[in-house]
Amino acid sequence: MKQILNRLFEHQYLNRTEAKEILTNMAAGNYNESQIAAFISVFLMRSISVDEFLGFSDALLDLRANVDALAAYNPIDIVGTGGDNKNTFNISTLACFVTAGAGYKVAKHGNYGATSVSGASNVMEQHGVKFTADVSKLEESLDKTNIAYMHAPLFNNALKVVAPVRKALGVRTFFNMLGPVVNPIKPKRTVLGVFNLKMARLYSYMYQQTDVDYSIVHGLDGYDEISLTGDFKIINKFEEKIYTPEQAGFDRCLEMELDGGNTPEDASKIFDNVISNAATKAQTNAVIANAATAIQTINPQLSFGVAIAEARESLESGKTKETFLKFLSLNT
Repeated sequence: MKQILNRLFEHQYLNRTEAKEILTNMAAGNYNESQIAAFISVFLMRSISVDEFLGFSDALLDLRANVDALAAYNPIDIVGTGGDNKNTFNISTLACFVTAGAGYKVAKHGNYGATSVSGASNVMEQHGVKFTADVSKLEESLDKTNIAYMHAPLFNNALKVVAPVRKALGVRTFFNMLGPVVNPIKPKRTVLGVFNLKMARLYSYMYQQTDVDYSIVHGLDGYDEISLTGDFKIINKFEEKIYTPEQAGFDRCLEMELDGGNTPEDASKIFDNVISNAATKAQTNAVIANAATAIQTINPQLSFGVAIAEARESLESGKTKETFLKFLSLNT
């Protein structure tokens, strides 16, 4: 690791094979926490290259737990890279339940928040969810509730090894970027939120080399999701399009209206309000917009307007809440 760090400190880049090897060694426990922290910190000071990104993702996908049986459900994942420093409530996790409530299969791959009060795993824990890597239990959840939740460290030892370092650093790292593309199911459908256009290009380049049906979303004011605080871009295999909130049929909202609060309990309360269709208009609309993107990714023949109507019906009819309560009954 010393030689690698010296190279990186001299502004050199890793090739794909080297990047894969380093992350594989990291997962094997061959580096101490100080070395891991130093390595991660390099990528806080410069951008990750495409080769490095692909090498790191190659390693994580090779090391993942075998959950191939779940791929038969052809689920979608809705995930953000995090790291936008906006401290929003759990919009993408809620969008997963709205999408499941609308009748679509969802496999949510999540983790604890590294740069926000509440990540997906935080809010799941707040509701008593017991994380599992038992494929039969995940399959039952997909069967009966349309959604399964996978706590990332249970499915990849590399993520478990670096978790304490990430938590101690408390800032965005390249693992935020890797998380969305190393769902162990390797889903063929995904909605991915990114916080800048450079990252959107990186993911777009990567997805173009696959058979994944994808939508990359970016709030042009710096959100890694559709926030409706400003214009947003959606990139998929068919087109790139910028929408205003008004063009999508929504009112524009303020940043403070999407704040997740100061504690995991605050975020959990907002989560419950959205699930019960008792949240503010701004909170509800942000979730609906992201769920609609997932629905349109699954059904590209639908207009965005029709997808929004499906997402809204899921929430307002109580199907989202019913789905969530069924999910809790199986997973707590």
